[in-house]
Amino acid sequence: MKVLMLNGSPHERGCTNRALLEVEWALNEEGIETEILHVGSQSVHGCIACQKCSETGRCVFNYDLVNQVLDKMETAEGLIVGSPVHYASPNGTVLSFLDRLFYAGRDFAFKPGAAVVSARRAGTTASLDVLNKYFTIAQMPVVSSTYWNMVHGFTPQEVEQDLEGLHTMRALGKNMAWLLKCLEVGKAAGISLPAWEEIPRTNFIR
Repeated sequence: MKVLMLNGSPHERGCTNRALLEVEWALNEEGIETEILHVGSQSVHGCIACQKCSETGRCVFNYDLVNQVLDKMETAEGLIVGSPVHYASPNGTVLSFLDRLFYAGRDFAFKPGAAVVSARRAGTTASLDVLNKYFTIAQMPVVSSTYWNMVHGFTPQEVEQDLEGLHTMRALGKNMAWLLKCLEVGKAAGISLPAWEEIPRTNFIR
């Protein structure tokens, strides 16, 4: 089993990465394979709502990692997204990335997802709320921990001092590993995924 981890920070070895490394350690301890992709240091175009991805399953912008992540999600069993807090929200790059990723994605449903955020001080719960909504609209079970999935610090060295935050990251990794194993056992026992029902799209002005 494999969990894909996206680092949405512009600093590849910053506070967000330190948090993801702690989650990764716990997942690996439980026998779960991981891969961290650094997407926050790229120049990422926002979604232009051209809807071409509805025909191809791929984004028309092919210069960044969005389509590569779509390919990797075909075989990954879980997804973790990390972001720093900018103005009480995830940073703009990761939001543009996720807008395109989830709009084009067809391999997310029923795969556990989790968000991780880092901040010097505040804005963490608001940022988690934004990121978790990507999972919930894609029918992904959201993995919880012993606290909200956040670490505090201005540098990775300061994050090392946030012992509760690092504990939260390890618990998140263990909880995701447990859920992945439960899903695997369920599939082996013949428990099928919920049947798809066509969504009746409703515009409020009609």
